Amino acid sequence: MAKSYEEMVAEAKESTRQVSVEEVRKALDSGESVTVVDVREPDEWAEEHIPGAKHIPRGVLELQAADQLPDKEARIVVHCALGGRGSLAAKSLQEMGYTNVANMEGGVNAWQEHGYDTE
Repeated sequence: MAKSYEEMVAEAKESTRQVSVEEVRKALDSGESVTVVDVREPDEWAEEHIPGAKHIPRGVLELQAADQLPDKEARIVVHCALGGRGSLAAKSLQEMGYTNVANMEGGVNAWQEHGYDTE
């Protein structure tokens, strides 16, 4: 039986670590080693993004992960606009052998709602 997008996202959220924007901000501010990966489309990225984030669109994540994210044990936090694509991306990275990956709940929209900077 085919799954809907919503069902796939719900399954991905259940099988991946979800972190808050506050937790990500605290890690970045403290200088913790964390790679933030924005999986939104190029036009979304160009409009605004989290300072220092890497841009790897969801559609090419699996293709570019090995080159862009060579350390499979590094802390990686992915995000999109709201959390759906980010959860799917986190699940894909886990399936590729990344061991310390999470999705930022609420995506960049939640980041902005908290008043955090974008560029």
